[in-house]
Amino acid sequence: MIIRTTTDPITLQDVHNPEQHPCLYEGDGENGVEIYFESEATKQMYLEMELEDTKVLSGNDSEDYVAEG
Repeated sequence: MIIRTTTDPITLQDVHNPEQHPCLYEGDGENGVEIYFESEATKQMYLEMELEDTKVLSGNDSEDYVAEG
């Protein structure tokens, strides 16, 4: 599944007409996220961010999966 977000993660502003704005794809082609930015500058700021700790989440998308809790 590919998730598309049109909220610039730096400015937190909604990106109108995302096809006309810079985009970054993170994922393996089948699963990932498309992130749209207001400008090339905010995209560059995002790419230069260093995170202290990252976590990888995995899920179960099988048809017989039942969420608990």
